[in-house]
Amino acid sequence: VLMRQHLANLSVDVRQALGQLVHHRMRTALTLLGMVFGVGAVIAMLAVSEGGKRQALEMIEGMGLNNLIIEARDLDREALNEVRKHSAGLSIRDAESLNRTLPFVEGWAGSLRFRTWSLFSREGSSRSTVFAVSPDYFELSGMDAGMGRLFTANENRTFAQVAVLGSAAARDLFPNGGAVGSHVKVNHLWLEVVGVLRDRQLAENQFQGREVGGEAAHLYLPLETGLARLKREELASELDALKLRLDGSIDPGQGAPAVEQLLNRRHGGQNDFEVIVPARLMEQHRKTQRIFAIVMSAVAGISLLVGGIGIMNIMLAGVMERRSEIGLLRAVGAKETDIIRQFLVEASVIALIGAAFGVVLGVLLAYVIAAFAGWAVAWSIWVILVAVLVCVSIAVGFGVYPAISAARMDPGLALQSD
Repeated sequence: VLMRQHLANLSVDVRQALGQLVHHRMRTALTLLGMVFGVGAVIAMLAVSEGGKRQALEMIEGMGLNNLIIEARDLDREALNEVRKHSAGLSIRDAESLNRTLPFVEGWAGSLRFRTWSLFSREGSSRSTVFAVSPDYFELSGMDAGMGRLFTANENRTFAQVAVLGSAAARDLFPNGGAVGSHVKVNHLWLEVVGVLRDRQLAENQFQGREVGGEAAHLYLPLETGLARLKREELASELDALKLRLDGSIDPGQGAPAVEQLLNRRHGGQNDFEVIVPARLMEQHRKTQRIFAIVMSAVAGISLLVGGIGIMNIMLAGVMERRSEIGLLRAVGAKETDIIRQFLVEASVIALIGAAFGVVLGVLLAYVIAAFAGWAVAWSIWVILVAVLVCVSIAVGFGVYPAISAARMDPGLALQSD
């Protein structure tokens, strides 16, 4: 019974609040603007921030958050000639040495990019990039087959002439479909297509200045096949890049110095490689996102504060205009808590209406930002709930003073105000 009574009182308060807002349409509309833009900014900021976070996680999968990546440095001809006097460059033996010597390294995968002058099938041609990779490369790079299969370790050992295509490369070479089981020719070498990679559809191919993804436009063949049957550029190292899988017993950032030290000894102290820690790149990205979120939150917070001040102003004006009404309510037995509740319900109604329009504005704003800036957008019910909750909290907070002022008004003086 008590609960029904409270709900009935609340229903009456809401109807009265809506009546007051409708009666002062222009003033209400101007008050709502601050809340609308504030909520819209909060929702757009959180949506873009969440989208950036999810996109970063998808992109970092291609590098492996717990991996270490060693890349051969790109040196000019003169420097490369000097370096090759002391170091043969990144090699399979480096990978085996790291795997054998460092206890926290539990696996590796190497890759080598080949320059191609011809890549075609009987149905089409492509300018896709050709990589020779070891079998574990796909797992360490977060790739899997969308059609067919990936090549095996045995096929790598036996120099099998097989290939795995990225989705874009498959479309170029086989516009009519049916890539798996067909053949492609890389320079002078015919390869049987055994699989096509699943397209991860990443929005960007760069993460913190590093190339990630892009496998849709690549062709992959076994590493040993490539080394044995395709011609490498003069003075090129055996591997362009090496991925190390760590066992989780050590932080990648702590394992990197040990890897660098071992490779420096093997390479005669030559600075011909670079160790990349994806976890550090992810942390840098998070810091950038955090700064962006703080700036956007400050802008949104200012808008919400302006909206809260507007609500306070309209409620103070309402208190002055409704003095006789308040006095009459007190005279017929209304308690201070009833008056406070009525005014706080008005503030909440204004906030909820502003939040509703703000949600719509925030969704539109997020997609406009994404369209012009090329950023990703991701939605969560918590994004909208947080924005609405903050909006209502600020509105109620700014409505407390006018509500208390109205409740403490002397009934006799209020009735004489007219």
